[in-house]
Amino acid sequence: MLRNKIYYRIKPLIPWPVRVGIRRLFAHRRRVLARESWPIMPGSEKPPANWAGWPDGKKFALVLTHDVESWPGVAKCHEVMELEQELGFRSCFSFVPQGDYTISRTLRRDLTRNGFEVGVHDLNHDGKLFHNRADFSEKAVRINRYLTDWGAVGFRSAFMLRNLDWLHELNIQYDSSTFDTDPFEPQPDGVGTIFPFWVPKPRSRNQPGIADYRSLIGDDSRASAGYVELPYTLPQDSTLFLLLGERTSDIWLQKLDWIARHGGMALVDVHPDYLSFDNHANQRVYPAAKYAELLDYLGERYKGQFWNVTPSELATWYRETLVGQDAGSHRRFKGKKAAVLLYSEYKSDARPRREAEALVKSGMEVDVICLRQNPDDPKNECISGVNVRRVPLRHRRKGKLNYVLQYGFFISFCAGTLALRSLRKRYDLVHVHNMPDVLVFSGIFSKLRGARLLLDLHDPMPELMTTIFGFQEKSLPVSILMRTEKLSIWFADQVLTVNLACKRIFSSRSCKDEKIQVVMNCPDEEIFTFIPADGSYIRQPDKPFVLMYHGSIVERHGLDLAIKALGLVRQSIPEAELRVYGSPTPFLELVRESVEWKAMDGAVKYMGPKSLEKISEAILECDLGIIPNRRSIFTEINTPTRIFEYLSRGKPVIAPLAPGITDYFGPEDLFYFELGNAPELAQRIEQVYRNPFQVHEMVERGQQIYLNHCWKNEKEAFLDTVAKLLSPEVYANEVDLAERGVSQPPLKALEPQG
Repeated sequence: MLRNKIYYRIKPLIPWPVRVGIRRLFAHRRRVLARESWPIMPGSEKPPANWAGWPDGKKFALVLTHDVESWPGVAKCHEVMELEQELGFRSCFSFVPQGDYTISRTLRRDLTRNGFEVGVHDLNHDGKLFHNRADFSEKAVRINRYLTDWGAVGFRSAFMLRNLDWLHELNIQYDSSTFDTDPFEPQPDGVGTIFPFWVPKPRSRNQPGIADYRSLIGDDSRASAGYVELPYTLPQDSTLFLLLGERTSDIWLQKLDWIARHGGMALVDVHPDYLSFDNHANQRVYPAAKYAELLDYLGERYKGQFWNVTPSELATWYRETLVGQDAGSHRRFKGKKAAVLLYSEYKSDARPRREAEALVKSGMEVDVICLRQNPDDPKNECISGVNVRRVPLRHRRKGKLNYVLQYGFFISFCAGTLALRSLRKRYDLVHVHNMPDVLVFSGIFSKLRGARLLLDLHDPMPELMTTIFGFQEKSLPVSILMRTEKLSIWFADQVLTVNLACKRIFSSRSCKDEKIQVVMNCPDEEIFTFIPADGSYIRQPDKPFVLMYHGSIVERHGLDLAIKALGLVRQSIPEAELRVYGSPTPFLELVRESVEWKAMDGAVKYMGPKSLEKISEAILECDLGIIPNRRSIFTEINTPTRIFEYLSRGKPVIAPLAPGITDYFGPEDLFYFELGNAPELAQRIEQVYRNPFQVHEMVERGQQIYLNHCWKNEKEAFLDTVAKLLSPEVYANEVDLAERGVSQPPLKALEPQG
């Protein structure tokens, strides 16, 4: 290490040809000495403990990465991306934050929009990152800032220098500064495996040696916090073609075949800086055709057999699947059983599905009873580890009596099913989603056998039914709904709800404040991938100014108000247009027949229903998202998930000034209008159009709110609530130790009762 410190201090004084000549001389000597351990190290093919293989039965994993070290490398990034796209691959580009070039937000956006990943490559690329701990800690603060600004979760140090202990100071999901074997690097000790592995945060300040890390590969018994380490397992391109002077890609292909044969991870680091797209070669570049040859070989010989995955995707999969501690869950519910009751279609209902999958990933066995909206859906199905039982009943909104009959049938079915199952299976948790609130009584038989009841109140039924059916505040139906709400909350052991406004309502009329925990609705981060505000708010002058509305097309959501506002806006912004996404409804037909819609002369475009994946893509094509809600007792307390969906993709949003929103967003975090006020909505649209830099600042502030309430954080609140409900004494002890800063092994799996 001392030799490295000296070298990197004097390196700028040594001419480049001299440095390269010395490196080549040493490289050829080392190649002879390391012929038994490079390019293949015997023993590194041993899989981790409890290894069950790659997803979907793939033979091996393929991870393509690129370190961009200079301006020429930046200039070639688009060419590399296009080459990989043409051949059907995706990769990760890592940039130096404070190097001799500046990374444009446009380049990062282009990469992420096309399914590629952006990572952070050191800080200055000068070999000085690990000179001493204090200096590293100071630089880590700046690196973390770049990670946040870029929406990146991965890191790789310059020259593969590393201290895996110190890297815990970085807010990363993975690091890729190691290798299985590479005697040509300044720090040549390899990790000796062609598989990813977990690097737990050490319990002491003593730095573990590399042998200690090697012993932890595949062992999650000591892990409570940490990151995934992704060693590169194919030689670096610069080593092969520039340092060793190889004229073919044979070593790549031979090592790839060996990795594929042993089911490992083929991770390669290709530098755009050294690629020549006119295919000439000299001391500084090699033909890009050699990299294309590797990709062609993969596509032809191993088509359909490998998992081409970005580093962040692989790290997420490894953490959730092998480490078994998705966001710190420690698989604490192993052996536990849960029943989930849901009066909707499970597959398309984001909140119940996300919560059920979180329980499964934490070790719990989960059975769902839900509606069968689509006749083609199977009666029983396993979805991402969740056992789904569909009831042959479709939810139809056809009047008050129809609601009562459908609810009655579903409640009876759930109660009977749980009663029968309780004879042979003892549930530890019954998780009930409203509506209706009284569905919680279906769990009475399970409760008698010791199950805990968790009531998840998505909506306050008195307010929602008042909005839908126009009930008077003190009418008999509203009174009945309030009484059933209070009784249902009393019967439940714990209550969840979606925001602070709803919590205030429930605690004011039905229970004590401490019985209710808020778990917000938020976008699926795998679909609505985060894109930092990056200047895309500056529109091209020859393109329309696109407004976007998506979601349920019902009267309370105010599509007709949006169209009225558009009519006012087009007087000063004739290129403005509104794109509407959502399933057809009677209200949509009324609006389409209105004078306002017909007067728009094609400026209102109905795009039809789209999947969440398509909605996420559509947001990228819009300039502004709008939430044009009418005023009602329900919209006053609602926190639309659509706000977070727009912000996650770096787009501004206009939202109503309502308590359900202002509980979370400040006056400068969003553009607001008065509920139901179309002229004020039009003013805000024009404000967005005229003030692009104000828009950018607002989106950045709004995105900070989103990041505080993304699913990663909300899931922690949900899992903690379940842990406290199922085992309050163990949970209290864990919290006490955490607050006192006492490290402890992960909680032992809670043993099933009976």
